Amino acid sequence: MSWISDTVRLSNRAGLNGSIEPLSNNLMLRVLGSPRGNYDQECRPVTNGRIRNLIVTEDVGPFRVTGLKPVVEKLRAALADVKQKEPECYNALGSAGMLCTRYVRGSKTSISNHSWGCAIDFTLEGKLDTRGDDKAQKGLIRMHPIFNSHDFFWGAAFKTEDAMHFEISRQQMLKWNEEGVFGDPVALHEEARLVALGDRGPQVEWIQERLNLVLGLDVEEDGIFGAATRASVIQFQRHAGIRPDGVATNDTMEALRRASPQ
Repeated sequence: MSWISDTVRLSNRAGLNGSIEPLSNNLMLRVLGSPRGNYDQECRPVTNGRIRNLIVTEDVGPFRVTGLKPVVEKLRAALADVKQKEPECYNALGSAGMLCTRYVRGSKTSISNHSWGCAIDFTLEGKLDTRGDDKAQKGLIRMHPIFNSHDFFWGAAFKTEDAMHFEISRQQMLKWNEEGVFGDPVALHEEARLVALGDRGPQVEWIQERLNLVLGLDVEEDGIFGAATRASVIQFQRHAGIRPDGVATNDTMEALRRASPQ
């Protein structure tokens, strides 16, 4: 083993991806639909025929992957860049999987973005980075700016650190939809900016923090928009005179920003 798989503690994790945003369940369900009818913590096959027709198994350089075709193409380009700029890391790379239709680990509401074949978990020197310890393998740290430049979001920024994980960005998915990569573009407008049940990421964590501050609640600030977070959003919407649908609309987000603690 070498320095590549050694780990160091990360600082300012929330800022690691700059303006690059993670995918949301709300967006993926609207653009592509649900990969299957039910989920648990096990990898299950995709049963949605439309999504299944977009899944490919191809060589991306150091290994073969199964995933959503345009994401696989972006991954191949990113890895070619890693090979040129970080050859030691490239030669140590392995994959722990891309397509895996299941819930996010520990959740019963948030569908993993692996379910659409839009995320990949890397190994370095045959070792998986430990999830949730706020550390990352040095090789992943060296690679992450390259992946950011190819429109991938690094999972080290999630509330529960997941440094092995990279997923295509929300911005890239919106662009593909607008370009008709998946067929006729889906009209999204306001819906693309909503945060709803099943979504996760820094934006959800901010909502949870504001709900706790404004309403004096004890919502778990885990960055996952689960049933308890939805119930708390409904409570806040009633308090603020907003339609209580449990969806963090633009009006709800603005009201959360302006609200004072009780």
